[in-house]
Amino acid sequence: MLRSGGRAVSRVSTDVDRHVGRSYRVAASTALGVVILAVLGAVMGPQWDPVPLADPLVVETSSTAIGSAAPVGTYEVRTSVVTVQLDGATVDARISEPVGLDEPARGVVFVHGAGTGRFDTAFLEQAHALAASGIVAMVPNKRLDTYTTRHRDYVLMAADYAASVAVLQAYPGVDPDRVGIYAESEGGWIAPVMAAQDPSIAFVVLVSSPVVPPREQAAFAVDSYLRNTGVPHGVFRAIPRAVGMSLPGGGFEYADFDVTPYQRQMEQPVLVVYGTGDASMPTIQGAEQVLRDTAVAGNGDVTVRYYEGANHGIRVGGEVDPVFLRDLSGWVRGLPATGDSAPRVAGAQPVQTYVAAPVPEPRWFGDGDVVLALAIGAVALILLGPLAVLLARGVEEATDRVRRQRGATVTVPGPRFARGVLPRLVALGVGAILTVAGLVWYIVAVARLALDYQRNDVVVQGGWVLVRILGIAVVVVGVLLLRRCRRVRLAGGVPAPGIVRTAVLWSGVIGSVLLLVILAYWGVFQLGI
Repeated sequence: MLRSGGRAVSRVSTDVDRHVGRSYRVAASTALGVVILAVLGAVMGPQWDPVPLADPLVVETSSTAIGSAAPVGTYEVRTSVVTVQLDGATVDARISEPVGLDEPARGVVFVHGAGTGRFDTAFLEQAHALAASGIVAMVPNKRLDTYTTRHRDYVLMAADYAASVAVLQAYPGVDPDRVGIYAESEGGWIAPVMAAQDPSIAFVVLVSSPVVPPREQAAFAVDSYLRNTGVPHGVFRAIPRAVGMSLPGGGFEYADFDVTPYQRQMEQPVLVVYGTGDASMPTIQGAEQVLRDTAVAGNGDVTVRYYEGANHGIRVGGEVDPVFLRDLSGWVRGLPATGDSAPRVAGAQPVQTYVAAPVPEPRWFGDGDVVLALAIGAVALILLGPLAVLLARGVEEATDRVRRQRGATVTVPGPRFARGVLPRLVALGVGAILTVAGLVWYIVAVARLALDYQRNDVVVQGGWVLVRILGIAVVVVGVLLLRRCRRVRLAGGVPAPGIVRTAVLWSGVIGSVLLLVILAYWGVFQLGI
């Protein structure tokens, strides 16, 4: 009895040792696979290493008040809607005007940013404040038939907004020589074009203006957003690889639009406005570049203001900063005297840690069409394999039925995958596809959050961890499949007998490996956090 019990304990101990040994070998092989993928991903494309901003702009005073601006009056406001004729289209525009003004009024035409487009939802507070102070404000609808995510032409958009300027210049009670433009965000790439092409524009207000080309601003905004939300370091690798890549299907030519030549032709007084809570814009670099560019035209009438804690729309707590509205009205009403009044740079001290700079171009996957074709091809290899198996089985069953109908005896089944091979192969392919889908979802989700200036730690941090776990799990399955095929061969069997099943096995493996390489490229297997 004791001997028998001892042998049983020994067998259990041996089985445990074998299980531990197998687990160790699987873990070691998985670690090796992850390291190989990590190294491959590191050498396949550009890294992200932004340059720190070494020369910060220092405000002269904390007060944003415009030095020579007189106190603004308060008028009742009347609104009306007019139609603006464009080249091949029309848009409606809302005009807000002071009631009882006894002199020709100054006028302001608003130029939309990327997140706005209708006069009934955009610039409501700004237009009302200007009108209440004695300035006629016009907010046209954005023309949308020529404006899409893929195709935008800022020069043509400038021509469309110029039509609104002409309408306001001819509007009753408006002094045509004192009509200017107010541009926010994306409008900062449009307004300088208008000012350079039309000297009759009296002044320019640039609010949260990107200044640098869209591709550089997008990379800067994503970098800033990711740093503010504390994402794992591996996520940053995706910035140059996504932003620097030509996107599938073409278009997005506007991503490299450079507004600098137009800013260097602006001779009008310019008011540059940023909020210190706006992480999406190069708030110091943008102001400095406007100052440099306008100096080329001999224009010294540039006023820069920073508002404490204000976001991209110069809002604090959801409301447009009333101090900004006061300063805006005072600066416009006080022109031309306020164009060069001291202090030139004032308000809260802005902070910009890194420079918005040209984005490195990917070496291997710079063409989005190639990346998309490679991914689709890999998925096709994975999915076509099971379809081929089903087709082969259907042919075999049909052949067997015909043989039975003819009286033949069917005793030998067709070839089958060795036990345990097919489930692992399916898990490998499905896992790789799900991980790529998860990565695409993650990139899109983070991009939307960045563009909408929102935060969500669950998505940004939890989503990245989930994608990495899925990727590692796929590598584990790949190791298990490889080990299973090796055992079958050592036992004298064939993992995938027949031409069809051999092709299915190889197509599934090759497709999955291609997807793993794509995942490695985007940093899923990057070592460390």
